[in-house]
Amino acid sequence: MLAGELYDATDPLLVQERLRARALTHQLNVTRYGDPSAYREILSALLPNASADLAIEPPFYCDYGYNIYTGEKVFFNFNCVLLDVMPIRIGSNVMFGPNVQIYTATHPVDALERRKGPEFAKPISIGGDCWIGGSAVISPGVTIGDRCIVGAGAVVTKDVPADTIVVGNPAKPIVRKDA
Repeated sequence: MLAGELYDATDPLLVQERLRARALTHQLNVTRYGDPSAYREILSALLPNASADLAIEPPFYCDYGYNIYTGEKVFFNFNCVLLDVMPIRIGSNVMFGPNVQIYTATHPVDALERRKGPEFAKPISIGGDCWIGGSAVISPGVTIGDRCIVGAGAVVTKDVPADTIVVGNPAKPIVRKDA
């Protein structure tokens, strides 16, 4: 799975690890405002490779948790979904709007192969000082450079060079009028 090869998502170990993440995300989502120290403890268990100052507004969902790596001062707004079958690397000072979805998981293009059930994944990297607008979708294998803005509702299917603003479906660069 972590090598980017086809894998069986029903493997008992993977199912167990996803169930663990589901239990932790549930605890995180119901604990956020009731007990700040418990929230931090759950966050550390769920996302051991994230910065200690990571901030998440619940609800939040992920597949495994341990494949999410963040720099400092990363913020996820409400209802974000990260399918972290492979690593998701996020730089420092990154903000995610509500409903952002980040998918490393994907499936074979060939229908007969897809019917057999194997899956695969591609890692995602998001540079520092980025702003990912609400309801944006980041597709498997995408790299977003430093200081980028992904507009609300954008579907990012290709790499985004540093210092670029992308909008639309599929996401395309725009020229800033104030530059």
